[in-house]
Amino acid sequence: MKETPLSACERDFILKAIEEKKRLDGRQTYDYRKIKISFGTDYGCCFVDLGQTRVMAQVSCELIAPKESRPNEGIMFFNIELSPLASPAFEQGRQSELSVKLNRQLERCLRNSKCIDTESLCVVSGEKVWQIRVDVHMLNNDGNLMDASSIAAIAALCHFRRPDVAVQGEEVTVYSPEERDPIPLSIYHMPISVSFSFFQQGTYLLVDPCEREERVMDGLLMIAMNKHREICSIQSSGGIMLLKEQVMRCSKIASVKVSEITELISKALMNDKTARKAGGRCGFAESMPQERITALKVDETPVETADVTEKASTIIKEAEAPPPTAPSPVVPVPGVGQVGLGLQNTWGVEEEEELEEFSSGDDVEEVTKMEEDERKSTKDDVVEISDSEEEEVVILQPEKPQKAENVKSSFHQKGAPSSKKKTKQKP
Repeated sequence: MKETPLSACERDFILKAIEEKKRLDGRQTYDYRKIKISFGTDYGCCFVDLGQTRVMAQVSCELIAPKESRPNEGIMFFNIELSPLASPAFEQGRQSELSVKLNRQLERCLRNSKCIDTESLCVVSGEKVWQIRVDVHMLNNDGNLMDASSIAAIAALCHFRRPDVAVQGEEVTVYSPEERDPIPLSIYHMPISVSFSFFQQGTYLLVDPCEREERVMDGLLMIAMNKHREICSIQSSGGIMLLKEQVMRCSKIASVKVSEITELISKALMNDKTARKAGGRCGFAESMPQERITALKVDETPVETADVTEKASTIIKEAEAPPPTAPSPVVPVPGVGQVGLGLQNTWGVEEEEELEEFSSGDDVEEVTKMEEDERKSTKDDVVEISDSEEEEVVILQPEKPQKAENVKSSFHQKGAPSSKKKTKQKP
């Protein structure tokens, strides 16, 4: 799946912001994003968060036969995996140009700089040596994968412990961590990569570019250096011409950043060591109760509640006194009032409400009397109400009893002669 390209408006916006010495996330030109280093439950597992970029490095070891050219040295192997979990632009099981470039740069940074004593990895000369394998997995891509992977790899190598080995004649015995304490690797120095991105043919320079800035940049310069200001490797990509002064300026900036990151790694290693010695939770077990495994994690903000009362009293004393408010006016005559801030609008409203209450009381009594009279008059009436809206409501009222008696008498008078006539016809 191809990544969505930037539109012309987004590209112009980013370049214009860089010209004004502004960045999308509010950083300055030479600022790094927030770096967080954490270790897993096993030795050699390290997680590095560089802003939104997240990388995991895992170190493992294995006894193999050495190379014929170097029988007394161990082997270092590095592998970088770009999974679709980090970005939809990465394809599964297929090495892209970016993964090959990152792998070569990591090998130059760590293997060619001789930061690890490979001779200490030899068990039997010419027969068995330790192979140290470093697997770097990209969990989320938000730019500057090289710096995050170099920090994760060197921190995982410093955290790793290999099993202890004993050689008796031709027999090689590998002890488990329960039998003997594992042995750390001998590391001389910690090379760390620092990336610089150039814009508009080297006119503008940024440190630690994010993913959107990497799409717009014209060139990239990666400098691997240790805290002793020794340059381990330099790689330039993008095809731009850099001056000598620009490279020297980048090396000075890199020396400052490398010393800060090295101190951060050493502090993280010390904290993990003290936690493991004290028997406390560390790594994955530590992240369980705090719910920091999910992607939508939020760091806790420290709140000091020691001197709350003193601070509140000082704030109240320093605050200005509230303005005095005038009491609500008393209206002596209807139609007279006072208008002002914090005062009620009283233009004879109270007296009008009282008059309405008295008048409404008399009306209610009259209405109740009328309703009682109507109920008495319509008590014997029969009412039929239909639910349909089309038919009209028909009210049937019974006739008066006097009219009914008159109708009966007239009916009898008319019907008497007919009965007589009928009786005469009979034989």
